[in-house]
Amino acid sequence: MSRIAVLTLASLTLAACGERADTAAPTPAEKVSAAPVKSDAQAQAPIALTAGQLRQICRAGLANIHGQALSAMQIDGLEGQVVNASWPAPVDGGRRRAQCRVEGEVVTWKPSDAKNPEEDRWMNTAADPVTRFALDGDQVTITTTLPDGTTATEEYAVAAEQEAR
Repeated sequence: MSRIAVLTLASLTLAACGERADTAAPTPAEKVSAAPVKSDAQAQAPIALTAGQLRQICRAGLANIHGQALSAMQIDGLEGQVVNASWPAPVDGGRRRAQCRVEGEVVTWKPSDAKNPEEDRWMNTAADPVTRFALDGDQVTITTTLPDGTTATEEYAVAAEQEAR
């Protein structure tokens, strides 16, 4: 009887030695921000956006991110591939300002007037929502994925001539 107990205990001990440690599963934001795998044999070149398209995308993206009407968003300028935008502050009547850039199909933003140094950064960490866009003529579709995996999609009609400032 004691031999069976010793053999059973030895078997369990040896079996536990071969177990692998579980790694942390990626967060939903990490899954979404990962580059999609293409099934086509040919490599596809990234789409180069015009200045007008960049303005359209950032205007719709920032309106979505900040819960503003598209008409409230004003494009203040373009510095290379970074769009400067502003909109009326909902509380004090001042203006909120942000910068926006497009990385692939992801819209990334940064507050321009952050008073807290921790907030003065590009919002592109795993803890931040991921905002993707699809552009079809004057129609911009914005899909936001929150860190918990929930998504929301909104469509905006942004005429290119509205952006020619």
